[in-house]
Order: sequence, then C-alpha cells, then structure tokens
Amino acid sequence: MIQGLHHISMIASSEKTIQFYGELGFQETFREARAYDCVVFMDGYGMRLIIFVDPTHPPRDTNPEQLGVRNISLRVDDINEVAGKYGCGPIKKDWKGESYCLLKDPDGLVIEFHE
Repeated sequence: MIQGLHHISMIASSEKTIQFYGELGFQETFREARAYDCVVFMDGYGMRLIIFVDPTHPPRDTNPEQLGVRNISLRVDDINEVAGKYGCGPIKKDWKGESYCLLKDPDGLVIEFHE
C-alpha cells in the first residue's frame, strides 16, 4: 500500500542548485561522489530531494515544456512573505482561488510556492 511520497529526484548542472535548495531551507544529509556525477541528499520540511550533480548532462528543454513532472510545489503559510524573501512573483490565483507564485532553480526547474 502506498503511504506517501518518498523523495523527489532531479539532475543539476552544478553546486549552484545545491546552494539554491539550501537557501530554501533544505539541509544536505548525504553526499557521494561517483565517477560521472555527485549524489546529494537534501532533507527539509518532511521531504527529501535527491540531486544528481552532473555538469555534462544536457540542459532541460523548457520551451515547449517537456513531458513529465512540471514543477515542485511547496506549501507555505504566507505567500507575500515568501515572494518577498525569494523574489518570486507575480502572485497569482489558482483554479480554486488559492495564492501561488513561481520561481526557477538554477537549472530551470519551476518551484511553486502555494499558500
């Protein structure tokens, strides 16, 4: 039986992505360098990100968007505070009238903050 989300995996081009998620409050909990990449676990808010740092990986095609996962959405208490702190925006309303704003990580993956 499925109990919940275990982790989110992503491929990053550099340590800038590790720094980005660190600034969002995720903490590095594991790191292993391999011959072809570096695997970094980052934990925070009851979630785990597994980031594969590989500077030779091709960039993410964002126009048009690729099939698959579109974004990571993080629930927040105060959208105005988060938008001001991280510089995302504009603040928009979803289909149910809830507020959200978008920010891209260094490799172009969309991070949605949702109130």
